[in-house]
Formats: sequence, C-alpha cells, structure tokens
Amino acid sequence: MKKTASLLAFMLLAGMTFQPSDGYAKNSISDIDQQIQQLESKAASAKQEQKKAAANKQEAQHYKNKTNAYLKVVLEQINVVSDELASVSLQIENTEEDLRTTKKDLQAAEERIVAREKLLESRVRLMYTDGAVSYLDVLLSSTSFTDFLTRADSLKTIVDQDQHLLDEHKRDKQLVVEKKADLDRQYAEAKSLYSQKKQRKSQLNEKEKEKQVLLASYDAKIEQSEELTAEQEAVLMQIAGKRSALLQEKNKLREQQAAAAAKARAQAAARAKAAAKAPTRVSSSGNSEVTYSSGNGIFAKPVSGGRISSPFGPRIHPITGEVGKLHAGVDFAVPVGTSVHAASGGIVIMAEWYSGYGYTVIIDHGGGLWSLYGHLREGGFKVSKGDTVSKGDTIAESGNTGNSTGPHLHFEVRDNGTAVNPMNYL
Repeated sequence: MKKTASLLAFMLLAGMTFQPSDGYAKNSISDIDQQIQQLESKAASAKQEQKKAAANKQEAQHYKNKTNAYLKVVLEQINVVSDELASVSLQIENTEEDLRTTKKDLQAAEERIVAREKLLESRVRLMYTDGAVSYLDVLLSSTSFTDFLTRADSLKTIVDQDQHLLDEHKRDKQLVVEKKADLDRQYAEAKSLYSQKKQRKSQLNEKEKEKQVLLASYDAKIEQSEELTAEQEAVLMQIAGKRSALLQEKNKLREQQAAAAAKARAQAAARAKAAAKAPTRVSSSGNSEVTYSSGNGIFAKPVSGGRISSPFGPRIHPITGEVGKLHAGVDFAVPVGTSVHAASGGIVIMAEWYSGYGYTVIIDHGGGLWSLYGHLREGGFKVSKGDTVSKGDTIAESGNTGNSTGPHLHFEVRDNGTAVNPMNYL
C-alpha cells in the first residue's frame, strides 16, 4: 500500500515537472538553456537523493548483518536459556516426585501412629479394668520351674514388645515432624523452580520479539531505500529524455537563426548596393537627413515616426569635431519619452548605463546579430538583463543621456561584434 501511494505521488510529480514537448517551438534559445539548467539542477538533486538512498540501504544492510550476527548471540542465549528451562523442568519433575513420596511416607507414619495410639489406649483400658498385676506376682504363681521359665519368657516378650512399640511410636512422631519440614522445603523449592521457569520463558519471548523487531526495522529501511532509488532512476530517465528534446530544439533554433542571419546579411548586402546608387539629401548642417518608412528587412523600426537625423557612416563628430569618425548606427530624432521597441525577438544582454551611449539596451537575436538602443531616458527601462523579448515589445523610452546633442534614439546593428548599416536590416 505504501509503495503504491509513493508511486502515485511520483507520477503526479512527474506530470507536473515534465511537460509535453508541444510548446518547444515557442521557446527561445535562452528559454531552452534555462530549462536545461533547471533539468541539470533536478538531475543533480535526483542523483544526490539516489546516492543518499543507496547509502541508507547500505547502512541498513550493514546493521541488518550486524543484527544477524547479534541474533546468533541471541540464539545462543536462547539455547542456553532453553537448556536451563529443560533442567528446571526436570528438577521440578524430580521435586514433585519427592513430594509425592514424602506425602506417602508422612501418611504411612501418621497411620502407624494412629494405630499404635489405639493399641496403647486399649492396653491402658485393660490394665485399668483388670487392675494392676505386678510381674513378680505372675512369676510367684508358677506351678513348676518350667512354668516359671515360661512365664518369665512371656513377660520378657511383653516388655520387649511394649518397649519396641514405644520406640517406634517415638520414631514415627519424629518422622512426621521431619517429613513435614521436608514438604515445606520441597514446596518452597518447587515454587522457586516454577518462578525460574516463568522467567526463562519470559526471556525467550523477549529475545524473539527483539529479533523480529530488529529485522523488520532494517528490512523496512532497505525496502524504502530501494523504492526511492527506483523513483530517482525514473526521474533521471525522464530528465534525460526532456534534456535531449530540448537540445534538439535548441540546435533547430540555432539553425533557423543562422539561416535568418545569412538571409539578413544577403539582404543587407543587396540594400547596401542599392543605397550606393540612390541619391542622398544633405542638410545645411552637413548631416544627411532622410525620412524613413519601414522596409522589408528582418528587423522592425525601433520607434514610430521620426526622421533620421544622422545615418550610418563616416561623419564629423558633433561633439569632438573629429572628421571621418564612423557613426556606427542610425539616429532617429524623436522627443524624450517616445516608446522604443525591440527590432526583433531575443535576449536582453544589457540594460544599464554604457559609457557615451548613456542608458542603453542591447538585445542578442542569435546567429551573431545584436541590436543596440542608446541615449535612453533615465528610469525609462521596461526590461532587465536576462529578459526574453519578442519583436515589437516595448523595451524603454527614448531620451538624451550620454554624449548627445539633443533628444533622439541611437540604433545600432552588430554582426558578430562589427557595426553594420542598420538600414540594410530594416
């Protein structure tokens, strides 16, 4: 019953822990890595529990073996007690036999005493009714010498019988006293022997109970450890299956991202080639100004509306005045507080102050492509480092922080760390 309940609980837990793989396609690589990390943690925990269960089983088996060794001692003690019990039983039997013999001897002595007392009583009564006759009168009334000798022999026989009767009577009375004392002693001895027998039986019962309790206890621990080990084996198998599926999904996503990045690079190259042929309108300030509308690239425009106040490429640095300084991104002129959106889905790898960029968000889109959003408003972050975002999610508000000459959003695209023209990806 206990084992069934344990397995049911485990199945429920497994059902809650390991979800079907239908939703894999909705996961990002970061989500998959996070799930794999969680699975690794669960696997480590399961292995630890399995190791602990194995240690508990080994310990229980060790003590069970020690208990078996101890049980040998107990069984030897039981044999000794059993021998003592058999000896006591024999002594009791002998004592009971002695008691029966003593009772018979006592009864016979008492019967003889009663018979002699009746005989003595009749003789005394005869002497009282017939009067006292002296031995001398009996001898002097002899009619001849022969008669005299006969009478003398008869008198001697009577005297001897009377003396023998009195002596036996005295001995029997003493025997009665002794037999009664023997009975008292034998009864006391029998009582003691019966007490010893009861004690020995109690010891046997206690030793047997001790043996059963010890064995049952360690058997239960061993069984519990085996059940826990089996459960952890099942957990590890499920974790291994889940991890394998996640790794396959991760590899699939990486292939998709790599293909998307390759396509984006091809599109960017084509756009760059087309842009080289297209005329550019230059402002009076010396900066190129174009009005942008969304294109067909893999990235979405990070802000709604706004003009490009400074395109990608070499320029005169607006603060230092350095000529030919590469402007690594595109500046969208928008008011402070304008919502900034993720150009594509990915993982936020930075959401903090970043040198001259001011408050900055960087998103890793996979395949070596990053997007950077600079000069954001202080306190305008909508995401944090490690967050997963989707294309179009609001990530911050535009501002004027860092090395900036006015409110705008600086937007960069980096391919394996190298700044590329964002316009080729929008």
